[in-house]
Amino acid sequence: MGLLQNLVCGFVRGSNRMVEITGKMGPRGFNKGRGAKRVGYLTRFRKFVKVKEMVPEFVVPDLSGFKLRPYVSCRAPEGTEEQMTAKKLFMETAAAAVEKDIEDGSFDPNNLQKYGFEPTQEGKLFKLYPRNYVQ
Repeated sequence: MGLLQNLVCGFVRGSNRMVEITGKMGPRGFNKGRGAKRVGYLTRFRKFVKVKEMVPEFVVPDLSGFKLRPYVSCRAPEGTEEQMTAKKLFMETAAAAVEKDIEDGSFDPNNLQKYGFEPTQEGKLFKLYPRNYVQ
């Protein structure tokens, strides 16, 4: 919008409607806030009850002796690595052992645990099949 259009809009609608709303405006109980998550709830008597499970807990590892700095500049160059695919991961981890066993004649398709494959996801924190696939 141009300057003249803003001025006309301010005169027509009223100049106080064009101002960005702050915490000082509004009724006495109005608080704009900063968008933080609540860590509890208000009772019907306007008493705040704090819930321990709602308080965010930040787990920060000990970085003493760590050589890298925690800041990455926005001017850092793009990475040169290609995106990881399933084929590339297989070729880097298990392909050499599978090829060696095929050449020796000792490859058994029923014994894939030897190469790092897991038949079930039982006991895993994050199960890969079938719930976590995008549908």
